[in-house]
Amino acid sequence: MAGARPVGRFPKTQRIRKRLEFRVVQDSGLRVSTSHFVLLLLGRADGEENPRLGVVASRKLGNAVVRNRGKRLVREAFRATRDVWMPGIDVVVIVRRPITELKLEQIVAELRGVSPLIKRRGAEARVRAERALPNAGPS
Repeated sequence: MAGARPVGRFPKTQRIRKRLEFRVVQDSGLRVSTSHFVLLLLGRADGEENPRLGVVASRKLGNAVVRNRGKRLVREAFRATRDVWMPGIDVVVIVRRPITELKLEQIVAELRGVSPLIKRRGAEARVRAERALPNAGPS
């Protein structure tokens, strides 16, 4: 079917796309570490409820095939763990180690294993964003 969109599409509204957005999350986000990933969480005060995801995989991990497979697995794991992510937060996942040997189920299990910490840090990030909101507008 030409032109048909995949069912599990990852829309632009759920992605962090600009370098500046990545830098803001990396500089100010709250950190959650796992054995393969570093998760950075930052609350948004723009009223948008969908959590957004950005994935960073450096060249140290391997060639483009390895990096892109890692990013695809992380995006799919993000979709599979929708209940873990708080509404209104930006998440940047930094892939620390090559995950080519891992299956999607293992990555989902790793994220679910730290879900209480993700939820706690996500709540902290949202509170920080809400506190910053009154100061952000013109007086």
